[in-house]
Amino acid sequence: MSNLTQKLKTACLAIIAFCLTATSCAMPQFSTENSVNSSSHTESQTSLEDSVDGSSSQEESDSDSTTDVDSESGFAPDKDTPTEEQLRAEQIMNQAYALPIGATLDGIQQLSGIVSYVDIDYTSKNGVCLYFDVDEPQQRELYCYKLKGTGAELIDSGSYITVSGTLKNYKGMIEFEKPTLIAYTLADGSQGELPDVNSDPYKNTSKTEFYANYTPATSNEDAYYRSLHGFMSGELTVPDQAPTLSDYRPKQGAAYIRNEKTVYEEDDNAYVVTDVYGNEAFTVYRDGGYITLEEVAAYVYAFGTYPKNYTTSKNTAPDDSVWDEYLRLNHTAFSGDTDRYPYEPELPNISGCGGSLRYYEMDIGTTGTDCDPSYPIKIYNDGSSITRGAARIVYGKTDLDKDGVFEAGEWHVFYTYNHYNDFQEYLNYAGGWGETFGNITGGGTLSSSAYFNPTDYVPVYFGDLPTVNTRTLFQRYFA
Repeated sequence: MSNLTQKLKTACLAIIAFCLTATSCAMPQFSTENSVNSSSHTESQTSLEDSVDGSSSQEESDSDSTTDVDSESGFAPDKDTPTEEQLRAEQIMNQAYALPIGATLDGIQQLSGIVSYVDIDYTSKNGVCLYFDVDEPQQRELYCYKLKGTGAELIDSGSYITVSGTLKNYKGMIEFEKPTLIAYTLADGSQGELPDVNSDPYKNTSKTEFYANYTPATSNEDAYYRSLHGFMSGELTVPDQAPTLSDYRPKQGAAYIRNEKTVYEEDDNAYVVTDVYGNEAFTVYRDGGYITLEEVAAYVYAFGTYPKNYTTSKNTAPDDSVWDEYLRLNHTAFSGDTDRYPYEPELPNISGCGGSLRYYEMDIGTTGTDCDPSYPIKIYNDGSSITRGAARIVYGKTDLDKDGVFEAGEWHVFYTYNHYNDFQEYLNYAGGWGETFGNITGGGTLSSSAYFNPTDYVPVYFGDLPTVNTRTLFQRYFA
């Protein structure tokens, strides 16, 4: 064989080898089983820097391309043609990943995806903590903090879930804050009996139609669907600044009784509030919107977070929110630092004074507060602008010993309507508010760092309310 022939043969073989290699690289790779990342949360968490601009690592792209999931599971088989639902989820994730630290995305969001890791260290009877890859083109990761709902305890790696709740940037990590499980398919293919997520009764209802013959929500599912459209679940009357007190507030010795009985229904998604005599007064539902002092206090007491018509922002305008005149602001940390604000009374075990219980504050929209000249006497939200006023709920609810049970010292809800000068504790029944304590009570000057005299927190007795037959007419009308 001549040198020329040998060279031509070698060149042809090289060309054939190159073509075969290129064809192999171009061929899509399919797997007969779902490929799920079951690595630990520290390995699987996507950084914000990579995710805000929509980019993802090559490893993530390669892993995604080997996943072949049928249409029943929720993922579209053709990754090049995302569904309308996947594009909607991508928009939500873009907004969520653009949130600054500590901020919350307005409204309730619903997303689906495959669970990559169940965080058993933080999972308890109060909810399941897990990571899941959202069913959207980029398949970015979300953390679910305290997921609740029927079947939540069954969820494991590889499960396909649909959840709803509020999205928040918590210390740089995008998470669902205490979301509700809507639907699920376990890794073994079994499904739960859950409501039809497409049966939204308010889908084609206008705001005018909804409020024409308004009645409060009747279930957690009803409240959830209402909140998708910014429709309220509770009473619509804007409260006055001072709380309405029950005609009878029982005591144990000198201390008011804080009702220790809690009545949850609908898989802990509904909380029943009674009056002091044990009669049902009203129910608040997780995921609902509420504005009255009684309902907001009960919601916070029951669920340890804020109603869905609240936002962490202090500046959002009604026109920028689906909630319009029912928007409420300012769910933020409350330090309670009495060195900086010496007119404020020290709340129990508060972190700002060296304690271990972290407190939060949120606005209560009233018809106007006249106790502080710094705030004009105007309705909180007139539909076009917000005048925040001086009324706040301040609460702390943390399972400090991580035993899955909230003891009395881990759980307080207070109300102030003179901008932190004085407080009353919520006693867990309709009209149940404890003794007022604080700066004005002690004779100090309003919000003064020079002339202050806050009285101490007045402890309550954590126990059962007395039964009706133990009351006397004297107690009812003269106590």
